[in-house]
Amino acid sequence: MTDIDTLWDVVVVGGGNAALCAAIEAAEVGASVIILEGAPLDYRGGNSRHTRNFRCMHQGPLSVLTDSYEEDEYFDDLLRVTKGETDEILARLTIGTSETCLPWMEKQGVRFQPSLSGTLSLSRTNAFFLGGGKALVNAYYNRAADLGVTVIYEAQVKHVDIKDGIFSGVDCEIAGVTTRINGKSVVLASGGFQADLDWLVRAWGPAAKNFLIRGTPYNRGVVLKDMLNQGAESVGDPTQCHAVAIDGRAPKYDGGIVTRLDCVPFSVVVNKDGQRFYDEGEDVWPKRYAIWGRLVAAQPDQVAYSIIDSKSINAFMPSVFPPVQADTIEGLGQQLGISGDVLKATVAAFNASCRPGTFHGNELDGLATEGLAPPKTNWARPITDPPFYGYELRPGVTFTYLGLKVDETARVTGAGGRMFNVWAAGEIMAGSILGQGYLAGFGMTIGTVFGRIAGREAAAHVT
Repeated sequence: MTDIDTLWDVVVVGGGNAALCAAIEAAEVGASVIILEGAPLDYRGGNSRHTRNFRCMHQGPLSVLTDSYEEDEYFDDLLRVTKGETDEILARLTIGTSETCLPWMEKQGVRFQPSLSGTLSLSRTNAFFLGGGKALVNAYYNRAADLGVTVIYEAQVKHVDIKDGIFSGVDCEIAGVTTRINGKSVVLASGGFQADLDWLVRAWGPAAKNFLIRGTPYNRGVVLKDMLNQGAESVGDPTQCHAVAIDGRAPKYDGGIVTRLDCVPFSVVVNKDGQRFYDEGEDVWPKRYAIWGRLVAAQPDQVAYSIIDSKSINAFMPSVFPPVQADTIEGLGQQLGISGDVLKATVAAFNASCRPGTFHGNELDGLATEGLAPPKTNWARPITDPPFYGYELRPGVTFTYLGLKVDETARVTGAGGRMFNVWAAGEIMAGSILGQGYLAGFGMTIGTVFGRIAGREAAAHVT
């Protein structure tokens, strides 16, 4: 094992995208850097393993991105999903800096591909990783190794030692042995608390017991809680999170992005009582998919069902598990465990409210219902063509928004002001920018921008 009994310039807590960006930036200017990754090597990378794209501002075609996506449009998109709950200074910093991040990522060995087809409609706004998030994580770890960064796996950080706002080291458990790692500065990039189900229940109530954790099981908020207990200023609402509607058959933890279901815009969604409860066609899916986790969480038993017919089964990204199938709506309801008669009546009412028009699956088409509550404002086609298909939906939590307050240099704020040598990046501070809601690919943008800033600032502090 690497000799870790030294005074490190930069200690990085966490091993995902934000942590790696920080480590690379610090090492590139000659700082000695150690990464403490709580997961085993095979599960390294946190939620970044499951991601697949990066939302990027650009003023013209850039790499695989088409046309342009400028700052004001990007910021307006963010305002719509957060309903204004964002720190504009940090948000605009993230957006404006993202344009320079994409070429930097390519320089580190990350490769991109054109956007995926289906309901995503992201060719202009989001650059997709060739090989997905795992390929991005591997590229960054390879780059970190080339720069001499030391990585310790299964390093569970239990305590960040801070006195009078000054960091001196961390206590962590490595291979069952409590070890002290000393450093001149620290970058905290260890994620949210979503994998601690007891904490989720305290925030949300008993309903959280039915949530699925689509991200890593290693983000339990230990470092976040430790920092808050030491007077770090918090930001964000503990009940706010990036939560999407995922397949109810997904595992309790670590199902990842493949368990997400993209069928909602082309379906009617009902609860266990067979009743619709929200507009399935409110906006294009990348701007609305992240609200559906909370919508489903508010339904009885935290479950809902997406109902489609044969003309829509190929209109969205294929699911990892096959849908439930039946020749009649009543039969489909029975298979899903809801009243077939009630479901038949709900679908009949929806069908009767549909009006003629031209269907366009990848853009707002104005094909709306009439006289139906709640309405469906786009992609409203009658569900009439057998066989019929159904998916059970459950809330899938990716990461929580309660976090550490930082300034534009990524420095953590305490009760007495900015901490002297403590920075944070990624999900542990994303609540400053994501007060609620989510924008596809934006978590990666926050992690990349603030990881790079934190790494540069920490290194500048000690070199």
